[in-house]
Amino acid sequence: MDVDDRVLEKAARDVPLRIRQGQLLGKLPRTTDLPPLTTSTSLEAAAAATVVIEAVVEMPEVKAKVLRAVSESVAPGTPLVSNTSGIPIDELAGHTLRPSDVLGAHFMNPPYLIRTVEVIRGPRTTDEALDPALRLLTSLDRESIVVGDGAGFVINRVLQRMINESARIVQEGIATHEEVDALFQGCLGHRTGPLATADLIGLDNVVDSLRVLHTRTGDAGFDPCELLLSKVGTGDFGRKTGRGFYAYES
Repeated sequence: MDVDDRVLEKAARDVPLRIRQGQLLGKLPRTTDLPPLTTSTSLEAAAAATVVIEAVVEMPEVKAKVLRAVSESVAPGTPLVSNTSGIPIDELAGHTLRPSDVLGAHFMNPPYLIRTVEVIRGPRTTDEALDPALRLLTSLDRESIVVGDGAGFVINRVLQRMINESARIVQEGIATHEEVDALFQGCLGHRTGPLATADLIGLDNVVDSLRVLHTRTGDAGFDPCELLLSKVGTGDFGRKTGRGFYAYES
């Protein structure tokens, strides 16, 4: 579901291609009987769903509004799974009719290639919501690691600060973005480096996540640095716009 028909049309074209890519790379089962993708611009279309996964923009007020509306449509006991990268699950759950049904599943990008999913159990999440969500992830051949609630959880509590500090190092002229990523790749075995990873995530999403973390932890290390803010301000979001720390062919 989306608010824009054009996004749904693009999804109908792109999702089968991504699935095929995952299959060719051996990351997804090579089944040929995939059901058609059903799309809608109305949240009411989720009424009969057995599990709902929310993946809207990383803005607390938008996520809260969507989760509230979905909780009013689906049957009680339907797991409401947020793909938030940093907003505390219990904060989002408080906006729904049934906080006990809400949990998090932070898929890594690109999700069709990365099997591991960070699953977040909020303080009010029940086994009745968690268990079917975990069964769904298992059926999708994902590996679930369940963690507790808190801003940024595990991955982004560490990753977003690492990206912010890496960008600050480039801002201060200590090293170029290529040198920062090469050091992480060569010395720490990081597959792409923090700044290429930031381009993949989307620098706009990185800044949104950093603001969530800064607001909720009070830690100045999460305050987005000027270089990130500048790139987002000029529309250089990374891969999706063709330019971020690196330039990409369209």
